[in-house]
Amino acid sequence: MYRLVTLALLSFIINIPIMSKEKTVNLRIIQTSDVHGCFFPYDFINRKPAKGSMARVSNYVKELRKTYGDNVLLLDNGDILQGQPTCYYCNYVKPEMPNVAASVINYMNYDAQTIGNHDVETGHPVYDKWIKEVKCPMLGANIIDKSTGKPYLKPYEIFTRDGVRIAVIGMLTPAIPNWLNEQLWEGMYFEDIKKSSVYWIEYLKKNENPDIVIGLFHSGWDEGITTDAYSENAAKDVAENVPGFDIILYGHDHRSNVETIKNIDGNNVLCLDPSCNAYFVTDASIKVTLSDGKVISKEISGKLQDVRNLPIDKDFMEYFTNDIDSVNSFVNKKIGVSKEAIYTRDSYFGSSPFCDFIHNLQLKITKADISFNAPLSFDTSIPEGDIHVSDLFNLYRYENQIYTLRMTGKEVKDYLEMSYDLWVNTMKSPDDHLMLLNESNGNDMQRYGFKNLAFNFDSAAGIDYVVDVTKPFGQKIIISRMSNGEPFDESKWYNVTMNSYRGNGGGELLTKGAGIPHDSLKQRIIFESERDQRFYLMKEIENAGEMNPKANGNWKFVPVEWTEEAIKRDKELLFGKH
Repeated sequence: MYRLVTLALLSFIINIPIMSKEKTVNLRIIQTSDVHGCFFPYDFINRKPAKGSMARVSNYVKELRKTYGDNVLLLDNGDILQGQPTCYYCNYVKPEMPNVAASVINYMNYDAQTIGNHDVETGHPVYDKWIKEVKCPMLGANIIDKSTGKPYLKPYEIFTRDGVRIAVIGMLTPAIPNWLNEQLWEGMYFEDIKKSSVYWIEYLKKNENPDIVIGLFHSGWDEGITTDAYSENAAKDVAENVPGFDIILYGHDHRSNVETIKNIDGNNVLCLDPSCNAYFVTDASIKVTLSDGKVISKEISGKLQDVRNLPIDKDFMEYFTNDIDSVNSFVNKKIGVSKEAIYTRDSYFGSSPFCDFIHNLQLKITKADISFNAPLSFDTSIPEGDIHVSDLFNLYRYENQIYTLRMTGKEVKDYLEMSYDLWVNTMKSPDDHLMLLNESNGNDMQRYGFKNLAFNFDSAAGIDYVVDVTKPFGQKIIISRMSNGEPFDESKWYNVTMNSYRGNGGGELLTKGAGIPHDSLKQRIIFESERDQRFYLMKEIENAGEMNPKANGNWKFVPVEWTEEAIKRDKELLFGKH
């Protein structure tokens, strides 16, 4: 009997299923995006300390790595090569040196990076060199090499952390041809992000079997340019309608966001945008439970981490001492004297010295009839006194060329109708706002409290006109004459100067506004400057020795009895009491 019982017990034990082994893996996914050269806690443009910066991000990531080790994935989402003099210095003044944008990424041990439209804007010689210098994978699944039909950059990267396979797919907004001269992106074309996402999700399922899929998209949430072929801002559309993504990290629109949405399969997708200038990072936490090596559950959450006042990584600063000193030497060079302070904020409320200085320079260089220009910085100034190289970045933020296009008078008027319709309200009473505002956009780093993108608010020089804010779209702009006294004729052809971003279709003022088909713009261009606009501004000031710009006074808002008080109210609302 004893032997029978023993045998029965042994048989029972042998036939007990082997207990599965479970383990939990904790991951952190940190994203920067639209850093725009804000590597150091110093504003080289205004020559003063700055909040945020990659020096603070570096400290935040180092602390996380003490706890999570390699289970921290650090990702950047493009637009890193333009925005601060640091970038300009590396890109164009000393292009033979290692690009600081690459050196920062390498020092911080980034795991992957995408490329942004402002990176492409630097041109092939700059960004191809930068890509080679960056040690982590540079991703761009929808950037296609025309000669091969395959991605110009690596489409995705697989990371394995404690048995968890993480796929990161990189994409770039396909609206590049609407903003940039084809020479800057020669040999490439850009697929729609949604279309490309469908393909690569399916490819990953068949070939890589990832446990976590992350989209790293230099593309905004929604809105923007939409054509039959693509959408500029596709993050929301992809999150909702392309099943397979666990997280979508996005940027480009400079609008911070943390949002979890349900896709068409009913699954949650975490969507994160850190805004710009290294003020914030997005921080996603992933808790993965595995059983016998297979994922049985995933918990994903995310937050926006403010790094503006975090401690600075002192080792980071010491490592880049020579780069900081070189850039300081460049930006501190005196090039002239300003007789009076001029302010970008004045450009929103009428003809202003700040905006008109650029208008008049464009007209002088090109000999054009009419100039278009918008303030590219929301609230900055050129102070009275010595002018340094750094001040030129306040006058003009990016490396755009100067273009001249042929346009009819009717197209000029329609262009301005769209610009001011984006910019100003249609007032029904003297108590209404003059500006077209949206309070929810107060922290939007491209709208600043306006309803629409502030860098699309073009005014004109070379013509005299008023903007009647009581009239609807299509009837606001009343052009009385050319500023030289000649009649203005809607049927006549004029030479119109503007920056290359606008001349290539940026802001859609030429296409939707003036009604010129995008594929016709190239035929309209009769002049392209060899150098960027800031170069000509610098030479103009150096040659003159001093600048004392005055407003042209060629346009204003009417009726004055309404708009004078409305300007005071809205200026205080946007900029506070001064």
